[in-house]
Amino acid sequence: MFEKIIYFINLHNGEEESKKVIEDVTSNISFRGSNIWILACAIVVASVGLNVNSTAVIIGAMLISPLMGPIVGAGFGLGIFDFNLLKRSLKNLFIATIVSLIVSSLYFFISPFKETQSELLSRTSPTIYDVLIAFFGGLVGAIAITRKEKGNPIPGVAIATALMPPLCTAGYGIAIGNIKFFVGAMFLYTINCVFICIATFLIVKYLKYPAIQYINKEKEKKIKNIIYVLVLIMILPSTYFAYQLIQEKKYIEKVNLFINEKFNSKGYYILKSNINTKSNPKKIEVAFLSKKFTQNEIKNLNNQLKNYKIENTKLIIRQDTTNIKKSILEEINKDKSQMDEKDLRIAQLEKTLQEETYNNEVIFDELKILFPEIESISIANHIFYKNNEEREIIPTMIYESKNDLSIDSKEKIKKWLIKRLNKTNFEIVRKK
Repeated sequence: MFEKIIYFINLHNGEEESKKVIEDVTSNISFRGSNIWILACAIVVASVGLNVNSTAVIIGAMLISPLMGPIVGAGFGLGIFDFNLLKRSLKNLFIATIVSLIVSSLYFFISPFKETQSELLSRTSPTIYDVLIAFFGGLVGAIAITRKEKGNPIPGVAIATALMPPLCTAGYGIAIGNIKFFVGAMFLYTINCVFICIATFLIVKYLKYPAIQYINKEKEKKIKNIIYVLVLIMILPSTYFAYQLIQEKKYIEKVNLFINEKFNSKGYYILKSNINTKSNPKKIEVAFLSKKFTQNEIKNLNNQLKNYKIENTKLIIRQDTTNIKKSILEEINKDKSQMDEKDLRIAQLEKTLQEETYNNEVIFDELKILFPEIESISIANHIFYKNNEEREIIPTMIYESKNDLSIDSKEKIKKWLIKRLNKTNFEIVRKK
C-alpha cells in the first residue's frame, strides 16, 4: 500500500530526459528579435487591459508573454550550478524588465485615460499571499517543464504568477510620477521572479539534475545562505503588509457592524459615512439626513465603541444636513438689505449648485459596465454645514441596488468618480 502511494506521488514518473529539458530551458531565455517584439506587444496589451480595467485582456497578455523563460532559466542555472546559464538568464531578464518598463511608461504617458483603476491598485501592495502564489505557481511550472508531456499547467502558471501586470503598473507609476505605485509594483514583480526561481531551484534539486561543474561544500552553503536572505527580504515586508490588510478589514467589519446596529437598524438615513484608518486616533464620520443627536448621545455612542472592540477611535457625527434650498433662502432672508461675507458665500454656493450639473446618464452607462449590480444613480452637489458660518459642497452619488455594495466596491467607485469628474472628494450613499 505504501509503495503504491509512493509510486503515485513520484515526480520521476513521466519525467523528460534532463539534457532535453535543459536544452528547452536554454532556448527560451533569450530576448532577441521576435521575443522582444512579442514582449513589447504583450506589455501594450496588458497596459490597455489595466487602463480599461479589463481582466480578460490582462489574462490574454499574460498568456502571450515570454517573461517566464529567463526566470526559469535562472532557477535551472542555480540548481545545476551552471553559472553561465544563470548569468545569461539574469541578463536577459534585466533586458526584458527594462524594455517592459519603457513600453508601459510610454503607453501610459501617451494614453489620455490616466484614471487609477482597481486592477492597477491591486498591483501596488504585495502581501504574503503573493509570495505563496509565486512559489506554488513556480513549483507547478518547474514540474510541468520537466515532463515529457507539458500539458495545460504552463499557461495557468503564466496567469497565476502574474508577471506582466506589476511591470505595467510600475510603468504607470513612472508615467504619472507616482513613486509609491512604482516601488510597490516593482516589489511585487521582484517577489514573483525570486520565488518562481527558488521553486524551480528546489524542483531541480529534488529531481537530482546533474551539476555542470563541481561545487565544494563551502560554496554550496554560501549559495543557500544567499537564497535564505532573499527569502527573508521578500517575506518579511509581505507578511507585514498582509497583517495590516487583515487588521484593516477586521476593523472595517467591526465599524460596519456598529453602524448597522446603532443607526441603520433604527431607520436613521445616513447621508455620509467615512472611515479614516490612517489618522491617530482613527475616525468614523457619519452624517444623517434628518436625525440629530445631543452631545450626551454622541458621548454615549463613543463609549459604546469599546463594546465592539473598536479601539483608539473617535466617532464624529455631522449635524444639520437639512434641505439645501430652504437653508440658503433662510440665510439670505435674514437681512436683505446687507450682503456681508457670509451671505455672499451662501449666494456663491447656491450659484455653484445651480450651474454645475452632472451627466448622470453617461456616468451610469460607464459605471454599469464595472458594477452591473447598480440599478440607478443620481449625482448632485450637496452642502454640508460644519457650523453657523462654514459650508462645504460635496458631490454625492445616491444609488439603487438590491444589495448594498461592499466597502471595497464603494471605495473603488469613489476613486473612479474623483478621477472621472476631477473632484477632490466624493460621497456614495445607497437609497433605502
